[in-house]
Amino acid sequence: MNFVIGVFDLFAYTIPGALYVAFFGYLGVKLHLLTAASIGGVPTLVAVVVIVVLSFLLGYLAYPLGDALERIVPRRRERNAAEEFVRRMPAAEDRPFLKENTHLLLCALQLHDKEVASDVTRLRASGLMVRNCAPPLLFGAIAAIVEIFVGKHPFIAAGLAVLLLLAALTLVSQGRKLGLWAGMKTLELCFWLPEIDEKLATDKAA
Repeated sequence: MNFVIGVFDLFAYTIPGALYVAFFGYLGVKLHLLTAASIGGVPTLVAVVVIVVLSFLLGYLAYPLGDALERIVPRRRERNAAEEFVRRMPAAEDRPFLKENTHLLLCALQLHDKEVASDVTRLRASGLMVRNCAPPLLFGAIAAIVEIFVGKHPFIAAGLAVLLLLAALTLVSQGRKLGLWAGMKTLELCFWLPEIDEKLATDKAA
């Protein structure tokens, strides 16, 4: 049986999940639940497989945390992919496809040309990866704050807390930007998609 992780799964779930594994590993060491002896006794191949599977599962289970954090962190300004696209391409202002959901348009691109649509998919996956990496870094910042009071190096812990907190907030912002770019790329490609407006008009008429 082959176990294959696609690009979207790798970016959106597995990489953020690996940060959760690292965070829980840190807690395990601090609480003396994990020791060098217990880890060293596990065969390397088994350890790699377990880490990959745990990373995927934790990334999948913790996906709502990234979504919630994106909603909580204030936006500096609201940006809409369709409005940005029309600003750059005024000739497309009256095109019907601009009123459709970008996820539906991505499906149309995938049906037309999967290779072209893969560029959008990679952008969306990168945006989700960046956003979903924010919560474990935020947890790391909280752990660093605790280390300020209970650890042996409070100044280092304070510096790490600030860095991790700033990194988490920056990742949320960059995730939004990549999501916007994915939406823009979808609309740019659909602009050149043959007969997309006629197809949408036919479906609505039916």
